[in-house]
Amino acid sequence: MSTAKSSPRHPMPEQPPLIRAKNFEEVPQGYTPEMAIAEAKRCLQCKNPMCVQGCPVGIDIPKFIYHIAQGNFDKAIGKIWERNSLPAVCGRVCPQEIQCEGKCILGKKGEPVAIGNLERFAADWERAHQVCQLPVCEACTGKRVAVVGSGPSGLTVAGDLILKGHSVTIFEAFHKPGGVLVYGIPEFRLPKEIVAAEVSCLQAQGVQLECDAVVGRTVSIDELFAEGFDAVYLGVGAGLPKFMSLPGENLVGVLSANEYLTRANLMKAYLFPQVDTPIPRGSHVVVLGGGNVAMDSARTAMRLGAEKVSLVYRRSRAEMPARQAEIHHAEEEGLHFELLANPVRYLGNDQGRLTGIECVRMELGEPDASGRRRPVVQPGSEFVIDCDLAIVAIGSGANPLLTNSTPDLPLNKWGYIVAQPETGKTGKKGVWAGGDIVTGAATVILAMGAGRKAADSIHEYLTWGW
Repeated sequence: MSTAKSSPRHPMPEQPPLIRAKNFEEVPQGYTPEMAIAEAKRCLQCKNPMCVQGCPVGIDIPKFIYHIAQGNFDKAIGKIWERNSLPAVCGRVCPQEIQCEGKCILGKKGEPVAIGNLERFAADWERAHQVCQLPVCEACTGKRVAVVGSGPSGLTVAGDLILKGHSVTIFEAFHKPGGVLVYGIPEFRLPKEIVAAEVSCLQAQGVQLECDAVVGRTVSIDELFAEGFDAVYLGVGAGLPKFMSLPGENLVGVLSANEYLTRANLMKAYLFPQVDTPIPRGSHVVVLGGGNVAMDSARTAMRLGAEKVSLVYRRSRAEMPARQAEIHHAEEEGLHFELLANPVRYLGNDQGRLTGIECVRMELGEPDASGRRRPVVQPGSEFVIDCDLAIVAIGSGANPLLTNSTPDLPLNKWGYIVAQPETGKTGKKGVWAGGDIVTGAATVILAMGAGRKAADSIHEYLTWGW
């Protein structure tokens, strides 16, 4: 038994790099049942499992892994569903290396258990076989909750509260539910049919969904209360594009990652001309940034036919905030990394079109507030990267559409909603908020964790009052 537990981690099969860089099919191809059982048997079944502490939604990780090791896949997904309503999503996009797997005791001297891969396997197996019963909802309480936004935090709140017997309606501004899961994350990393399946599970439990509903424009928060809702949860994300205010920013060929990925993902531009959504294409594309959005943009540009894609990041590879798996995949696919470099201006021709980006070399100094070493400009280090398309992926801010229509909703100096970290309560009675609209851009699982805390607080309010 000890030999099995100390065996190497079982890698997940993937598309070969040169093939996948030309298509939008999912890169990792999933475990077989035999692979999943073998990997699950590596788990030590710790009495004090640190992995659970690393999970923002508190999944009983050892228990669901135990069920997989025994071949009881239906029990495994049932155990996950007790705490996570989006397991197929989380198994694909969560940064397990800094959360649950980062706490795994096997990782101290070797490779941690592939918790994310096993969660994905359980969810995919259930979707293929449909043998596990959805959790049973409690008796109807007669209370109504409006959830604004169908991203990961909103879906989590809806899933938790419907199980507690409350009536839940999700209001989504776009024509499809999923929030950042559908407009921000590419098909090759998270197939949209999986998001649709997860949402369908919530609808099967009774969650109502209204798309093309822009709260703050078509209806206000106060009007939702007037219509009979007892509580409102705001999970609208942080989708306002950020730029760097560089000279030449208005040149044709400079655009935000938000627009680029929304066109490619939600609006299916990668299927053009079968789908009539146009998207800018370039022969040499430069992406500015070092996070997951930058990786998604760069890898999308490759698949759309770019001859060369360069990623400009002002720190070194060690400081990049993107998931290690995404960086590794991008490297395999041929992405060029221009590290320790920072753009200073865009260059264009007489027609107002982008022709290049002037950058400067950087070096790392003392750590800044983020704990990472501060990049410092090297004098006289200017150089030019020729390009015909630049995608700015340096983060996003709080969209003021909803908050401007709710003047009694307290905001911080950056325009994000002020909410209590442990409950999600805002300064407006009956209103909760969580996810990126509170914290700024973060991870899917952290948004879900915020949703879980808010759902508990909303349930307490609906039961006992503010």
